[in-house]
Amino acid sequence: MGLGKIALGAVVGVAVIAAVSANADDGKDSGSGSGSGSGSGSGNDTSASAVHRPGSKQATGAGKDSGGRAAAKKKAAFAGDGEFQVGSDIKPGTYRTTGNTNGMCYWERAKDASGEMDSILANDNVSGTSYVTVKAGDKLFKSNGCADWEAVAAKPKGSPAASMDGDGGMFRVGADIAPGTYKSAGNSDDSCYWERTKDAEHGLDSIIANNNVKGTAVVTIGAGDAYFKTTGCGNWKKTA
Repeated sequence: MGLGKIALGAVVGVAVIAAVSANADDGKDSGSGSGSGSGSGSGNDTSASAVHRPGSKQATGAGKDSGGRAAAKKKAAFAGDGEFQVGSDIKPGTYRTTGNTNGMCYWERAKDASGEMDSILANDNVSGTSYVTVKAGDKLFKSNGCADWEAVAAKPKGSPAASMDGDGGMFRVGADIAPGTYKSAGNSDDSCYWERTKDAEHGLDSIIANNNVKGTAVVTIGAGDAYFKTTGCGNWKKTA
């Protein structure tokens, strides 16, 4: 898969997940799946991540955690470039990559090594931080143009922040950010996309809620949420 490849099953411009229909990206198709936001894997809707279009802000840099704080350097589990067999090259689990900019990081979970579109289980283009859960049934994990991947603990750890970069990518609830109500201002042209998820598998059923926003955005991140994804938004601040 080439560098910066479009996430084939990505939901782009989804206004409400209950109506996974809107391709609001000026008529541009987000992928090759049939139907609205359809994934490519064996007719199943398996990838639900928005293709990131970086905003004017600097994405979260290397050496910072996804809350923008100084972070201790962790040992990489595997490199940000390559194709890895699950079970031999890498173990199933949840991994994190940071410091990606300009949407140049592409990752893919695949059910085989055929390289065909229907082998894709989930994929995404990344600006900022991304978390991905590689499952035991996956056969191959592809990564191109990403910072090295680090393994993360099964349960959230850390001192969660009360603010976050609006173009920072994915934040782990309870580790990177605290649950609560957040507000983002200065969003324009429907370019702000946010997403609350229950896991990092990046399937349609992973999404709890999502939206494209023009103007001020307000969202309540629940204590039971696993991750919050934000791209193209103004910085978020906790208000309650």
